[in-house]
Amino acid sequence: MQTARMQTARMQTAHMQTARMQTVLPNYHLLVKPAGAACNLGCKYCFFLSKENLYPSRATPLMDEATLEIYIRQLMESSPGPQVDIAWQGGEPMLRGIDFYRSTVRLADKYRKPHHRVLLHTMQTNGTLVDDEWAAFFKKNNYLVGLSVDGPRAQHDAYRIGKNGKGSFDDVIRGWKCLNKHAVDVNILCTVHAANADHPLDVYHFFRDELGAQYIQLIPIVERATPDTIELANRGWGGVKGTDRPLYKQEGNLVTERSVQAEKFGQFLIAIFDEWVQNDVGKVYVTIFDVALGSWLGQHNACVTSPTCGRALVLEHNGDVYSCDHYVESDHRLGNIKDTPLKTLVSSEKQSRFGQSKYDTLPRYCMECPVLFACYGECPRNRFIKTPDGEPGLNYLCAGYKMFFTHIDRPMKTMAGLLKQGRYADEIMLFPKSGN
Repeated sequence: MQTARMQTARMQTAHMQTARMQTVLPNYHLLVKPAGAACNLGCKYCFFLSKENLYPSRATPLMDEATLEIYIRQLMESSPGPQVDIAWQGGEPMLRGIDFYRSTVRLADKYRKPHHRVLLHTMQTNGTLVDDEWAAFFKKNNYLVGLSVDGPRAQHDAYRIGKNGKGSFDDVIRGWKCLNKHAVDVNILCTVHAANADHPLDVYHFFRDELGAQYIQLIPIVERATPDTIELANRGWGGVKGTDRPLYKQEGNLVTERSVQAEKFGQFLIAIFDEWVQNDVGKVYVTIFDVALGSWLGQHNACVTSPTCGRALVLEHNGDVYSCDHYVESDHRLGNIKDTPLKTLVSSEKQSRFGQSKYDTLPRYCMECPVLFACYGECPRNRFIKTPDGEPGLNYLCAGYKMFFTHIDRPMKTMAGLLKQGRYADEIMLFPKSGN
């Protein structure tokens, strides 16, 4: 499932003044699906599994070596550097096999330019296929690995299940331990949904205290549906291949039973933030908190909270490029790198309009909101409810985000003030605990 987006995992420490983030990201970010929508799990909320329906005639969803080389060459040609992100996602990208990724490292070194000082290889995985060989490979090649975990066993196994219907928790934790044994750089991607939204501190304490995780992404699950698709959607997307899994599109104003409620999402974030700001600033890095701090400093470090978007695209296994990981559907296909250079697709007028529409379609209710600077309507995929005065285009999660951003205003101003003075944000933990 995606969501995290991997680039924010490296961005999140910038405002905490740690050496970990002293790199410059490229001006666009491309997530690549080397195994398409194929996955060894059948997570109920993973609507990306349905994207197999975009390529029904293909014998395999696996990227071939020729497409790989075209991609790596064009990525290097179009990346200004000094850092180039080579980011793999799925489905489950490890299904493509370790030799494929050995080729990616070789090709990246072959086509890198003199100004490409840093090649950052990243992979988002469910972790169930990790073994010593994979972990050693990740370590040797300085991979940043994102591991999908939704909290303790009960919360994780609620939706993250195998195709046999059994929970994946044990296999994921085995993978986590293997990555740690080899000292691989890992962050946790946790989706927030109906099964874990009522347990924020259980989830956070599990990551911090039991796993010893230092980098955490929290991604809300919002699965849209129409009256015609809601029944099938509620069954889950992890069923067997076939007609029981329609192609998911960003349409409809209903949500599945698994989707997190707006207010509960806000409460979830607040509970973890209050724990974090008192005890863990500079020790545990939670992407949404660090991105928010950027907003209070006048910076925009994630597409979902920036005024515009369009710089986080997706490359499918056959070379097709789409506007966004959440918009892998025919209307948002930009072209294929075998026919049109990647740089041309990224800078196309169609993609420019896609990114600009994030701001242009904001309803007046958002434009007049006191926390607009921290949100900018979040992701357009979630803007399908109406404002109090009936205008369309309000984010489904608006109430939760507004609750959260309002709650953190005082501590964010304090931390931003410390940084502007050349001090450290973690000094806030020395202040009297007088509430937020």
